[in-house]
Amino acid sequence: MTTEKPVRRRDAEATRRALIDAAAELFAERGYDRTTVRAIAARAGVNQALLFRYFGSKNALFGEVVARDGRRQLRETPAEHLLETALRDLLAPAGTAAPGDRSLEVLLRSVGGDDEAARTNRRLTEEYARVLAGLTRADDAELRSALVLAWLLGIGLTRVVVRQEPLAGADPEHVCRLMLGAARTLLEELP
Repeated sequence: MTTEKPVRRRDAEATRRALIDAAAELFAERGYDRTTVRAIAARAGVNQALLFRYFGSKNALFGEVVARDGRRQLRETPAEHLLETALRDLLAPAGTAAPGDRSLEVLLRSVGGDDEAARTNRRLTEEYARVLAGLTRADDAELRSALVLAWLLGIGLTRVVVRQEPLAGADPEHVCRLMLGAARTLLEELP
């Protein structure tokens, strides 16, 4: 009598999601350059060969992470609340933001990466800027949205990456009040 082993079914979509989630966490913690394929695979609980099978490269996986999280936020957040939502996600204490709410942190920690990472960052930034530009009727809407987005990214860089005081330790509610109040000058349709 032979005992047959049950056939183990693979769930490609679950593996892809696990890799994207693990990569998002590690890119946010360590940045793009210091995150290894081995570490991503280990956190996802899979063989690193599967990362290459599903994504082709770490660069392509990075693009998936940033695009997924950033586009989800763009899709699910009304334009007039996008700045506040992105700012609050950025100001959330380390480890408290949901994996899908870390796109700006991932982007910030990965600035200066290679060409694929830079292109992904640029595309996502352009999408955010387009949405924010729709919040003003001014002739220079694109410039205004670029300024607000640069301010947001600068806050993130100073607080999350450089950890410069007093911004690094500032109360998120206070930062939001100040930032959003000032941003209303540039984007009239902020609530």
